[in-house]
Amino acid sequence: MNSRISILIISFLYLVSQTSCKKDEPITDSGTQLSFSTDSILFDTVFVTIGSVTKNFKIYNTYDRPLKISNIHLGGGPNSNFRVNIDGTAGTNFTDVEIRGGDSAWVFVEVTVDPNSQTLPYVIQDSLTFETNGNQQKVILAAWGQNAHFIVADRKLTTANTVIRYALLDTNLNANITWDNTLPYVVYGGYAVVDSSQTLTINAGTQIRFNNSAGLWVYKGGSLKVKGTKQDPVVFQGLRREIFYVDEPGQWDRIWINDGGTNEIDFAIIKNGFIGLQTETISDPALATSLKITNTIVKNMSGFGMLARTFNSTGWNNVFANCGQYCAAFSIGGTYDFTNCTFANYWSNGQRSTPAFYLNNYATVNGVDQHAPMNAKFKNCIIYGSNDNELEVDMIKTSPDSVYNFSNLLVKADNKHETGNPNYVKVIRNADPNFKDQANNDYHLENGSAAWNKGDAAFVNTILLDLDAVPRIVDSLPDLGAYEKQ
Repeated sequence: MNSRISILIISFLYLVSQTSCKKDEPITDSGTQLSFSTDSILFDTVFVTIGSVTKNFKIYNTYDRPLKISNIHLGGGPNSNFRVNIDGTAGTNFTDVEIRGGDSAWVFVEVTVDPNSQTLPYVIQDSLTFETNGNQQKVILAAWGQNAHFIVADRKLTTANTVIRYALLDTNLNANITWDNTLPYVVYGGYAVVDSSQTLTINAGTQIRFNNSAGLWVYKGGSLKVKGTKQDPVVFQGLRREIFYVDEPGQWDRIWINDGGTNEIDFAIIKNGFIGLQTETISDPALATSLKITNTIVKNMSGFGMLARTFNSTGWNNVFANCGQYCAAFSIGGTYDFTNCTFANYWSNGQRSTPAFYLNNYATVNGVDQHAPMNAKFKNCIIYGSNDNELEVDMIKTSPDSVYNFSNLLVKADNKHETGNPNYVKVIRNADPNFKDQANNDYHLENGSAAWNKGDAAFVNTILLDLDAVPRIVDSLPDLGAYEKQ
């Protein structure tokens, strides 16, 4: 009896072991195929010579036994613009890649596009071919390439605390430099510098892109002329063109304008950086300093939309929106005159403790407050956002040479900003501006907006059109903010 039981047990174990061995053997049937998470990988759009982001897809073995891929090869081989990594191994040709039953493998793909003479984007293609039990399957690889003017930082300025990398746009100090819209401009590795006595003119429709450490620096005595139009604005933004980066803040550094020049920005879009505009006197406050900014949108900055220090600025029909700190900070004195501007902060990329708008006339140096004269006027403006208080004024009251005034203002703020204060004239506090879609940075006014017809017509007698280039007064009085309700 015991011997019969032993024989049965041995026979059972033998059958189990034979079944297990068979189950672990790779499938060799000619009809077997792989499954893929996608049948194509598209990169849109990649600047020449600069590598893309990494994209990926999965290879699936949907069977319960191992599946051996006898060969995976990149069509272009070592000369391909694409680079492939399969489960941690880089190459262009792979053999005997085995995937266990019910398991998968990752494929990672990157591309670098070679330059050519084309001005319009162009497409390059390749494919990954998978051979399994005599069957061939393909995943198509494609990328749109874009030629560009490249400005690469090749110099450095070392200070006590940091190293600033930069490239001079021209070595002739009296150069007049013009950028047009034939090809985009890519600033890489540091600042593109407009040096003293130089003028950079940027024509309508020009696209300027920066990598994460890059910016535009208008050094003292230099001048910037941005000449966009409603139909063809000049756009400053980050380098990446993938859909994920369309509204991602903090992708590049800033536009930095110093004293001594005459600067104009009209119909520009400045987005997705750290500081949109930093205007400041760095050497001599007595030097003439000016910026006229009109019909411009500054948005999605991880720090400041506009940071001004002891500067002279005027502007109208501007939107400063969605910033990690201040949409606008006018500090350490200066002269500012802004009309029909919208300062709106509905930052959603983290916590924000600062208001949308900040105004002050001093700096604290070694524990001592040192003030600078200020003359600030903000007329027909909206200052609003998601915080309880979006306006902070921090002035040294004993400074008779500092004057500020808010006239015809819609503001979200506490009760110290009342009409009874002589610095606030015709202030509407905490009434809904009813923006069209602040979550998507659309600050047009909808029906029922508290900003309707609340402007002073005297302030817009020379500002005939709004940011949409439509008449500023369509009924009895202008609206507040950058957009007139039509």
